[in-house]
Amino acid sequence: MILEGKSIAAEVRRDVAAGVAEFRALAGRPPGLAVVLVGADPASSVYVANKERSCDKVGIRSFPHHLPASTTEPELLALVDRLNRDAEVDGILVQLPLPSGMAKNRVLSAIDPAKDVDGFHPLNVGLLALRRPRFVPCTPLGILEILRRAGVDVAGRRAVIVGRSRTVGLPMSMLLNAADCTVTVTHRHTTDLAGEVGRADLLVVAVGRPGLIRGDWIRPGAVVVDVGINRVDGALVGDVEFEGARARASAITPVPGGVGPMTVAMLLLNTLRAARLAAGHETYTGAKTLGYGPLPG
Repeated sequence: MILEGKSIAAEVRRDVAAGVAEFRALAGRPPGLAVVLVGADPASSVYVANKERSCDKVGIRSFPHHLPASTTEPELLALVDRLNRDAEVDGILVQLPLPSGMAKNRVLSAIDPAKDVDGFHPLNVGLLALRRPRFVPCTPLGILEILRRAGVDVAGRRAVIVGRSRTVGLPMSMLLNAADCTVTVTHRHTTDLAGEVGRADLLVVAVGRPGLIRGDWIRPGAVVVDVGINRVDGALVGDVEFEGARARASAITPVPGGVGPMTVAMLLLNTLRAARLAAGHETYTGAKTLGYGPLPG
């Protein structure tokens, strides 16, 4: 089975658009997302433009802030502070990577946790670790939603995550642990990566190295989620050798068209959630809820 994130993302956007219309009728305004881009990194510029277009399509108002590379960290922090205090801005996204010389952690920690729709603020990371999530990072949340909508039951599976980044690997391990998986996180110091991969019922790969995971490493019947997006000879490829893995896996995400579209869709969902929380249309009580369904554990 090919896990088409593109089609699932379209379903999520339709759900979000309906929620946005309901919110607008009650609040008299649309949810608002501020997107901050510092510098002109080509990949970041493409990502930001995609996010802003996606906001427009579902009725979320975007507040673009495209700053020159010469922007200082104090100037960026001052902008974040203004956005924190702007009642029409429900979510704030600072596009990464930031220019050299800026302290990423300091900037991300300056965002109001109630507007941290990327889920990177230390408070929101801690809430996720406690299984009381307010905002979950968009890519792991999108992966969970792909699996849920495709009818893949993850409970009881041995999950192996390749990569331990704070944006994907770490929060993914928390989500899968809460979903009753037995989770192993591998990284550059793992001594037998092929062996760990071969034991996985569910494999999530997010390292940014094209073809790192060979197809013949995959355990027959495993579910494979490839987060990597790499450009090789003008084509986009993942971190997993696709054709070899496809021959052995029971389900696999393609690149492109797999996880990527879900990341933006879940950003829209998090922005709607932030607006509902701020307006009192939804109450954050620390309940075990995540996305569209219950969070086990």
